[in-house]
Amino acid sequence: MKFKRSCGILLHPTSLPGRFGIGDLGPEAYRFIDFLAKSEQKIWQILPLNYPGYGNSPYNPISAFAGNPYLISPEKLVEHGYLNSKNIEDHPGFDDHKVIFYKIIEYKDSLFKKAFQNFQDRTPHKILSDFDTFCYENAYWLDDFSLFAALREENDFRSWNTWDKDVRMRKEKALILSRNKLAEQIRYYKFVQYLFYTQWQELLNYAHEKNVQIVGDIPIFVAYDSADVWVHQDLFYLDKNGNPTVISGVPPDEFSKEGQLWGNPLYNWYLMKQNDYLWWRERISYLLNFVDYIRIDHFIGFIRYWKVKPSSKTAKKGEWGQGPDAHFFSTIKKHLGELPIIAEDLGIIIPRVNELRDEFGFPGMKILQYSFAERDQRPHEFEQNSITYPGTHDNDTMKTWFENLKKYESEICKTLTEYINYNEEESFCWQMIECAYSTPSNWTIIQLQDILCLGAEARMNRPGTIEDNWVWRFRWDIVDDEVCDKLRKLVEKYNR
Repeated sequence: MKFKRSCGILLHPTSLPGRFGIGDLGPEAYRFIDFLAKSEQKIWQILPLNYPGYGNSPYNPISAFAGNPYLISPEKLVEHGYLNSKNIEDHPGFDDHKVIFYKIIEYKDSLFKKAFQNFQDRTPHKILSDFDTFCYENAYWLDDFSLFAALREENDFRSWNTWDKDVRMRKEKALILSRNKLAEQIRYYKFVQYLFYTQWQELLNYAHEKNVQIVGDIPIFVAYDSADVWVHQDLFYLDKNGNPTVISGVPPDEFSKEGQLWGNPLYNWYLMKQNDYLWWRERISYLLNFVDYIRIDHFIGFIRYWKVKPSSKTAKKGEWGQGPDAHFFSTIKKHLGELPIIAEDLGIIIPRVNELRDEFGFPGMKILQYSFAERDQRPHEFEQNSITYPGTHDNDTMKTWFENLKKYESEICKTLTEYINYNEEESFCWQMIECAYSTPSNWTIIQLQDILCLGAEARMNRPGTIEDNWVWRFRWDIVDDEVCDKLRKLVEKYNR
């Protein structure tokens, strides 16, 4: 798929401002789209929309399909009649600068339960019909997910491998009994997913009206404690009791000397191949209801993946397994047509990554923070079929990176400042943003943190850690008209 020259901003919806402790799909999301349109930005890139699991990471979801319920807007629930305005007047004091997950989860769950009770008691026929249609069309994943979620709650949110053996191993009689016993809770979880789906569709339609397209993100793995692993145990490397025999990670790299021990179960690609990767096809097809383009995280994992023993404390010791390579993408393309995919081809890359990416015409990612070491590609050398970022959600913000560069990497700093003709009287962040806009890459996408010239307090994720990640939020009082003017001028100057 050909990508036209364009530009955009990377911001996960959880980082939006708002009254309820976490960014959501309410008024502030619409305001952000207006900001994009005013700044002549045509792309909004987000992180995965999936229901996050342990550590609140969107890259460790409890379902490859279910949306994050904590993005549901309380104000939209009032607008659509599921709640009244009094229901959302009183709430715990939330932090405007960061997400405190335990507080927002407790608060929003209480709202969803009120909304569900109102839905049960006085639902108009049309909404009920729409809900039934949503449940019917999505039964292939929604039935299993809602049962999993209800069972998870009944078992005090313990991992599914600690449940009753017959339920754990999905014996038909046990599943029937559970569905009957937990019928109301199952319907509740379906309702919450319906709310997420309808609120996102409204927002997506608004974005398209404003000529803004959405770039989504698909984590290559899912959490062990997920509906997908419980339902499709044969598609993962598990023993007869459902425990992983190998887990995911990456060997030591520039992010971590110990490597990164992710801990996700690994796919049995041989069995997935038998039905033309049906689970993956359904996953990609469903995500395309929400986004216009898909960034595939850890693209190298389709070529080879690092497998580690479950007892390992770090990812230093492991071995490579072989992924499905081109057969996977040719099969997906056969069923779904041309794929609007972006390849996350960062980190330690083998030649086959570039070959596979180019074989299917997927644009790769170029990171300015990596572009000034001795042998790295300079920005003016970037391929046209690529996307330039100053940095990603896994990197330091540009401000912090430059501060560290001046302290610890004098040679790279010298190369960088000479390359961009650095002017100390101007903002370094904006000089790097202009550098990104000037590249041959078809797209350039800038983190909002870098547009706002923020420091370490605004970093979204520190790979290999679980503390204080995914929590940053911005406030509108630090976004002024000058930001829009600067972006518009760069759009015009560099024909984006």
